[in-house]
Amino acid sequence: MKFLVDQKLIEIYGYVIMPNHIHLIWNMLKLNGKESPAASFTKFTAHEFRKYFLVNNPILINQYRSQKNDRTFQFWKRDPLAIPLSRESILIQKLDYIHDNPIKEKWNLCTHPEDYEWSSANFYETGIDQFKILTHFRD
Repeated sequence: MKFLVDQKLIEIYGYVIMPNHIHLIWNMLKLNGKESPAASFTKFTAHEFRKYFLVNNPILINQYRSQKNDRTFQFWKRDPLAIPLSRESILIQKLDYIHDNPIKEKWNLCTHPEDYEWSSANFYETGIDQFKILTHFRD
């Protein structure tokens, strides 16, 4: 995400990285060569996941084996859910939803959304962007 932000290919307004999924509120500004920023992100991270598992947990990588002819592994869903955010009120609703993910009973990863390290919730509380990837949605 940092590379895409630094290259001015995307703006990220909010995110939460959960143990088995990710939510992003972002604006794709331009292509990365011939590739969309979303395709660049999933391709790069899939390669990194593969390298990591092969070195650190080769047995676990088998959970990501694909039956498809065009790939050996699949880490991301082919067609992720994309919801257009046409109004600020919808964006705020979705931002609240993703920030609340870690405190949901199913996950119980923290007590307050802003305490979860892998989320933009703390940025919206304190203004501190620890990974230097965020743009406030009102900017």
